[in-house]
Amino acid sequence: MNTLLDTIKYFLIIMAELVGLFLAISTIIAYVLMHLPQEKIKKWMSGKGIWGNIMAVLFGAVTPFCACSTVPITVGLIQAGAPFGAIMSFVISSPLMDPLVFIMLGTFLGWDVAIIFLVLTSVVSVLAGVVLEKMGWAKYVKNVRIKGDHAQDEEIPKKFLIKLKVSFLKAWADFKRVFWYMIIGVAIGAVIYGYLPEDLLAQVAGPNNPFAVLIVALIGLPLYIRVESAIPIGLALIGKGASMGSIIALIISGAGIAIPELTMFASLFKKKIIIAFIIIVFVMAVFSGIIINLLL
Repeated sequence: MNTLLDTIKYFLIIMAELVGLFLAISTIIAYVLMHLPQEKIKKWMSGKGIWGNIMAVLFGAVTPFCACSTVPITVGLIQAGAPFGAIMSFVISSPLMDPLVFIMLGTFLGWDVAIIFLVLTSVVSVLAGVVLEKMGWAKYVKNVRIKGDHAQDEEIPKKFLIKLKVSFLKAWADFKRVFWYMIIGVAIGAVIYGYLPEDLLAQVAGPNNPFAVLIVALIGLPLYIRVESAIPIGLALIGKGASMGSIIALIISGAGIAIPELTMFASLFKKKIIIAFIIIVFVMAVFSGIIINLLL
């Protein structure tokens, strides 16, 4: 085990790196989204065949939405008449994929892990949307009413410095919303780094346990772990002997499903879709964890 001083040092270093990355990347994303044609994106998502699902996943990959903030966007897509399969591909992929997540994964867990994570979550999200569409489950979408999208009415400033300031302020507002999640995640990671017995973790989540990925994915299901919180926890767990696949399974199951999100989705979708969503994310977590363990 490490000393208290080592634990505090770990906490401060990881926290500083996360804050810097979050603010920098979120500002860039906010600036790009300021110029992103939302109506055109909805039109692209209405493309024929699998193309609409691919565009939905790409939209989810470039937009920094957590599980709960995905819901109002989903409402807008339903109201805009986007295809059901494309909507489901977006719903599944959005909480797990954005430039910030990709860069954090690459920085802390390795770029090979980040690329494999991106590919696997994209493929599963696209296929899940296609399958649900082919099964005719669009009939399980409830009638949705929305009172307007004020975000679309915001006037975009014209000068670069003003745009940059607005982008940073949006990034700062997002940062304040996730700050305590980040603190909690890094704190848990620091405690794991400093005090969790290595032999215990190796038995549960280590590469020698054939059921490690399945167990960790089940543990992550009832949790709501933002990716920003899960990455430092995963970093500490790896240092204690956990397999990379187990960490990815924890990130996907913990960040992909949130109790508040499921509650809000209940107002949009009937029970069958909610259950299917949980199963899809769980299967994605286990499948991705196993593949990563095999490849790395």
